Amino acid sequence: MHILSLATCLARLGNRVIVITHAYDSNASTIDTTSYRGVRYFPGPIKVYYCPIRPMTDQVILPTFTATFPLLRWIFIREQIQIIHAHQATSTMANEAIVYAGELGIPSVYTDHSLFDFQDVASRILNGVLTTTLSTVRAVICVSHACRDNLILRARIDPSIVHIIPNAIDASKFLPDPSKRAPNRYDFYK
Repeated sequence: MHILSLATCLARLGNRVIVITHAYDSNASTIDTTSYRGVRYFPGPIKVYYCPIRPMTDQVILPTFTATFPLLRWIFIREQIQIIHAHQATSTMANEAIVYAGELGIPSVYTDHSLFDFQDVASRILNGVLTTTLSTVRAVICVSHACRDNLILRARIDPSIVHIIPNAIDASKFLPDPSKRAPNRYDFYK
């Protein structure tokens, strides 16, 4: 929902938005996806490429290093992509897209939503990946000061390119429906 909301807002501002993601199992998704591979058009207009790459766990693909390059390069060139905006440290596809964008001379922006440790092996590997991946980005967006400080230390990036934009919440989407409220045991006294 985060990516769809961001894409919708960017499209409303007049931007042409192309989302590139991996294939989804339509049974595992909470979003109604009649086709989990190929191209799908959302209102806005927003175009989504569901690449034929299967996730291994938690909707994350295996690191391919260069196997996704021909497909992503083809999409970048075909769609005349002018900027890459990638999300989440653990997204293999996002990290690979940033690296490919750097090689193709396409500017990239990375948004981080996470706080990772410095101690365990998995975090050290991820931090090393981010150090390499983020060496070519033009800007980094973090959702909090803590996230910013953590990322600067983990990925050893220039603090001047890291900006804070807190998560936005549309509170009107979280209002309860009074008609669906369960009766309170004290309501009969009113």
